[in-house]
Amino acid sequence: MHLITLFTKIIGVVTIALVSIVSILGLICLSRAVYFQLWINRRGYQRLNYFNGPWLTRITLVLVAFWWGIGEVLRLTFVNGEGRFTSDQMWQANVCKFYIISNLGFAEPGLFLLLAFLLSAALQKQELGTLNQKWNQKTIRAMFIICLPSFVWEACVVFIGPRVASDGGQASNLGKFWYSASTFHNGNVTCTYPLLSSIFLGAFYIILAIYVMFVGGQMLSLVINKGLRRRIYMLIFATMILLPRATLLGLSIVVWPGETAHETLVFTSFLVLMLAAMVGIVILVYFPVADAFAIVDQGNIEMQADQETIL
Repeated sequence: MHLITLFTKIIGVVTIALVSIVSILGLICLSRAVYFQLWINRRGYQRLNYFNGPWLTRITLVLVAFWWGIGEVLRLTFVNGEGRFTSDQMWQANVCKFYIISNLGFAEPGLFLLLAFLLSAALQKQELGTLNQKWNQKTIRAMFIICLPSFVWEACVVFIGPRVASDGGQASNLGKFWYSASTFHNGNVTCTYPLLSSIFLGAFYIILAIYVMFVGGQMLSLVINKGLRRRIYMLIFATMILLPRATLLGLSIVVWPGETAHETLVFTSFLVLMLAAMVGIVILVYFPVADAFAIVDQGNIEMQADQETIL
């Protein structure tokens, strides 16, 4: 087997395995968030809505993470090609375009916008924050509205960009770096990252990192608990490491698509994104529900102890 083909298959298998792990984690978080909300409504513990007030936003976050995972799997050369999911090169090229528009235009920005909104919700007043019944709807709507320019930008890059480059007589030179979402290599179509997409994504991550650092700094000034401070530091770190992802995607244009160096850069950028997403989901979806259950359990223990003392 050709060394590059073997390396591509290994990366494909590892990527699918990691996406599966994230999906399982998402399912666990999703089930706990839904179960906790049903448990609150059934038992009438309305005060616990402070912990699970943004449950619809958390569910949306997990669903967007699922969508991101599907795109990451579909873009793999390991999935497409002769003898695999599809051997139609036109279909493979369209899958790459779909991936750029879907993941870079919506899933990635939407995923981390929701994480940032969940983080900032703790600073809002109760009547305006997560205890407000309309907070979830407003937050999800804001995510879609903010992602719309990114979605339109990526669509213009992959559909209009190549035509503009072709009309200018530069389709074979600058066009393949700035606009191309795929290239032909070793009999297969390999997904690439247009430089314009990487630049736009990098600008978004810079703004997001500044916002999260600002919100995190405000929360650190209010939080005394060491455990909570550690979580905030981890969220800030998870946001900051997104900047190298955009850099790695930008550097992927300087190596030949489909070769070992290109696959390594793309896989490393995927690992960075996956780590940031997992940290955010665990801290802002799983831990709040787990903390709420711990408070309930502690309250039950104290009530039992009081009853035993009275008896």
